Amino acid sequence: MEFVKVQALSNDFILIPDDVTPEPEDIRRWCERHTGVGADGVLTAVPLDSGHIRMRYWNADGSEAEMCGNGLRCVALYAVETGWVPGHDVVIETAVGSHAASVDGENVRAYVGSPHRFRTETLNVAGFDVHPVGIGNPHAILFVESVDEAAVDEVGPQIENDPIFPGRTNVEFVEVSGEDHIRVRVWERGVGETLASGTGASAAAFAAYERNLVSDTVAVELRGGTLMIELDDKAAWMKGPAQLVFRGRL
Repeated sequence: MEFVKVQALSNDFILIPDDVTPEPEDIRRWCERHTGVGADGVLTAVPLDSGHIRMRYWNADGSEAEMCGNGLRCVALYAVETGWVPGHDVVIETAVGSHAASVDGENVRAYVGSPHRFRTETLNVAGFDVHPVGIGNPHAILFVESVDEAAVDEVGPQIENDPIFPGRTNVEFVEVSGEDHIRVRVWERGVGETLASGTGASAAAFAAYERNLVSDTVAVELRGGTLMIELDDKAAWMKGPAQLVFRGRL
């Protein structure tokens, strides 16, 4: 089975351009960084019609997720570079709706979704104040003084697996460093700490914007690089680089 290794801000994936449903044990084996290809997750993508692509995403532990923000950008880049769509615009269909994207070289701008609080109140989880944000998938936002000093490996899994989140949750540690800049570290459910997350960056920016801590255009500095997030009352858009790294066969 052919695959393409892709990455966006070092959030890396195995992209299979086929309509397949991998077995969880295969996903875990492929994503293992010492004995497999190595990746944060697995994407599948197939062309539909009229410039539309269908995408699915699985975390490295084999669990399927609703969608993946950086995965969207990688699939959009692949679709344009391989001629699946005419021009530089594409619509990617996911389990949670349609996502328009445009490709300019290796820079990809994509619609992430409509961020919202899936719980209205601030939650106390594992002794921390957590702000729940949904944007196609669930996120728990923690504001911290310093992301460099945040106990991501300790606190992340506690919040991810807390019973208050029946389907588990992604966790973002957010340091506000200016009205147009935040720093974020990501604990991704089913994966662990990743170097970037498109939906995580969008959820973090929304949580800060909702509290009047930042403007509606935010540079989100992640460990793998910076993603620009644009917000309005109904939508979040992200813009940043993506890359096709190499091709292979599973």
